[in-house]
Parts: sequence; C-alpha cells; structure tokens
Amino acid sequence: MAQARASQKDAYTLILEAIDGGIYRPGDRLVESELAERFGVSRTPIREALQRLETQSLLTRDGRSLIVASLDHNQMSELYAVRCELEGLAARLAARHATEEEIQVLAEMVDEDRALLNDPTALSRANRRFHKMIHLASHNRFLVQQLDLVHRSMALMATTSLAAEGRGEKALSEHSAIVDAIARRDEDAAYQALRDHISVAFVTRLKLDSLSHG
Repeated sequence: MAQARASQKDAYTLILEAIDGGIYRPGDRLVESELAERFGVSRTPIREALQRLETQSLLTRDGRSLIVASLDHNQMSELYAVRCELEGLAARLAARHATEEEIQVLAEMVDEDRALLNDPTALSRANRRFHKMIHLASHNRFLVQQLDLVHRSMALMATTSLAAEGRGEKALSEHSAIVDAIARRDEDAAYQALRDHISVAFVTRLKLDSLSHG
C-alpha cells in the first residue's frame, strides 16, 4: 500500500514538473499510455495522478481527452490578484522572522542570478527558487501551502514574463530591493517591494500575451 502511495506521488510530481518545465504546455493532450512509458510508471498511478490534476483544475477535458488547462485573461487577473497579496504577506513575515542565514542566501541568489540574464528559461527557474526562499523565510507553513498552489497554477501560463526584453535585469534589481527591505526588517517596505514586483511582472505578461495574440 505504501508503495502504491509512493508511485502515485511520483507520477503526480513527475507530470506536474513536466508541465512546470514546459514539456507539456497549455492545450497539450496527456495520454495515459504515453505518460506511463515516458516516466516508467504503471498506468494506475498515472491515472490517479491525472484525476488529481484534473480536480486541481490543472487539466481540463476536451471531449474524452485530458489536456493541460490554460488560463484566460480573467483567470490570470484573479491569480495575480491573489499572488500579489500572498507574496506581499510572505515578504512582510520574512522581514519579521527570517534568520540571518536565510537573508544571506536571498542576497547570494540575486548575485548569482545575474549570470543567467541571457537565458530566460534558467532565469525563470531561478526566479521560482528565489520566491520559494521568501515563502520559507516567512516561517508560516499555511502561507507556504497556499503559495505552492498559486505557483502550481502559474505553470499554466505559456510564457514567462522574464522573456520580455530587459525584464530580467529589472526583475533582479526588484529582487535586490526586496532583499534589502527584508534585511532592514522593514515589513512595510518588504511588502510593498514584492507587491510592486509582481504587479510589474503581470503588466509585462499582459503585453507579451497581447503581442502573441496580435
């Protein structure tokens, strides 16, 4: 029974990571047999994982097929509204609770990520790690859980806002301002800096989407 649970978790995580990594993009059809073959997992845990992803609205039905869901304009706006508040709260709590070591790691991440400015995909992964570190530095497990759900839904966006020209550099200077506020233990400044950062990212994404649909 424990083995079945482990393989179900593995199948779920593997599919989730494949969506998150852009192997399966919004609109792509997911076929049980192909997934089982790709991940070397039997079809039962794959089926259970697909059902779970469907209940979380990460997959949707197209006739009898399951496809990776995509977010329409309204859903994207709703997601960013929630993300803005929750990320801002995480930064506020990080300014209150982060250890000196956590603050040091955040500062080092900003410095190291400068080497990735010409690689939007790598920068996007690094960006997720940076935000996750802030979530953990909030030392609030319930907030971390909610932000995990939000970030899971972010995987349903076909593009990263970091792909926009010049956005990577601006994003890193915004990250730097967030870390400075957390290091100063300035809760209001940390909250505002992270909210502003998410807001700019959303505007950038809307521009990217309008170009791709134009």
